[in-house]
Amino acid sequence: MWIVTGLGNPGSRYLKTRHNIGFMVIDLLSETLNIPLADKEIYMFGRGNAEGKGVVLLKPLVFMNKSGIAVRKVLRKFNTAPENLIVIHDDLDMESGILKIRKNGSSGGHKGIDSIIQETGSREFIRVKLGIGRDNSVPVEKYVLSTFKPFEKDDIRNGIIQAVDVVRAIMRDDVAKAMNRYNRSAAPRAPRASLL
Repeated sequence: MWIVTGLGNPGSRYLKTRHNIGFMVIDLLSETLNIPLADKEIYMFGRGNAEGKGVVLLKPLVFMNKSGIAVRKVLRKFNTAPENLIVIHDDLDMESGILKIRKNGSSGGHKGIDSIIQETGSREFIRVKLGIGRDNSVPVEKYVLSTFKPFEKDDIRNGIIQAVDVVRAIMRDDVAKAMNRYNRSAAPRAPRASLL
């Protein structure tokens, strides 16, 4: 069983903000894989199959710095090890729409990842990082809660679409093959207006 979670903040106020790009990927995965999401306590989730594997899609309904609480509950519910967890999250240190897969490691200062590490006691989970850019004239805590500018939107749409491809490739092949393929290039895809 694979658990695929996108990180974000709950509520309409944060819906289209940079910090919620992980939620946007889960929404497109839900649509693409025909796995509807339903509310369940402190998270939304849906269970189905993809690439011949069982998969749970997850959106924690707690704030970013508490994401690990929901992730831990779902890992225990489905008796799944952190090694079969894929976490999709924003990254300030990459340009908007650029994608990178990381197999494990530290949080890199991301509060959602830090929470998952603390709650699960493990760093051995896969991260799919999507760049949201950075504006040094804006404090980080305000920037991540801002919406994307018009000139960024095509790159963000393409990144979200590619992230869906990446998740499916990890489940179909393995993370090493996906890293070799996707960490080398950010091939453009046709934009989908409905994503943002």
